[in-house]
Amino acid sequence: MTDSRLMLRARGVTRAFPVSGGKFWALRGIDADIPAGALTILKGRSGSGKTTLLNILSALDRPTAGEVLFDGQDVARMSENERTRLRRRRIGFVFQSVALIPMMNARENVEFALRLARVRGNLSARAMECLRLVGLDKRAGHMPQELSGGEQQRVAIARAIAHRPSVLFADEPTGELDTNTSLRVVKIFKDLIEAEGVTIVMTTHDTGLMEIGDRVYEIEDGEIVHADHA
Repeated sequence: MTDSRLMLRARGVTRAFPVSGGKFWALRGIDADIPAGALTILKGRSGSGKTTLLNILSALDRPTAGEVLFDGQDVARMSENERTRLRRRRIGFVFQSVALIPMMNARENVEFALRLARVRGNLSARAMECLRLVGLDKRAGHMPQELSGGEQQRVAIARAIAHRPSVLFADEPTGELDTNTSLRVVKIFKDLIEAEGVTIVMTTHDTGLMEIGDRVYEIEDGEIVHADHA
């Protein structure tokens, strides 16, 4: 862990979704602290609420009640435009589905993300730097269909950190990968924390990845039932 600050702080976060005859409470009073420069893992089975919490922490969704402070700012009280700017400038996303652009090679996929984020400067050099960080600089000219599943996910990670976000959110990034490849992806996350100073929050149901996290929150039925701090 490289920083003692809190990047994110959630207090009393609840999230209800309307269902026939009432409401479904996906989150029930979540309190969580996400330290800067560390890997925090949200662990839980499918339907536990971990992805709902990730979406609220990353300003993709709003809580029904409670507050989320992102570097001291209350995300829940921001306007939609402010939340959009926050996501564009300070947040990166990695999902289980990598969604690389099939007609662009690895370097071009990363460069395209930089253009979308309106980053200035030598975009090609930054793209190559990010691919080097994930161990794929020698595969920069390969198209997505020429890469393995694990390599495609690493390109997606390079794309997500290219604009130097403060926080990288990864939702089940190893869900479709074998154990060895999953461990390599999480090792890359740890290396990126050291190299880029990024804070990483990831969800997983894989118990084999638990020991790698600096902080682990286990979620069941919308509540944190266990927390481990390194």
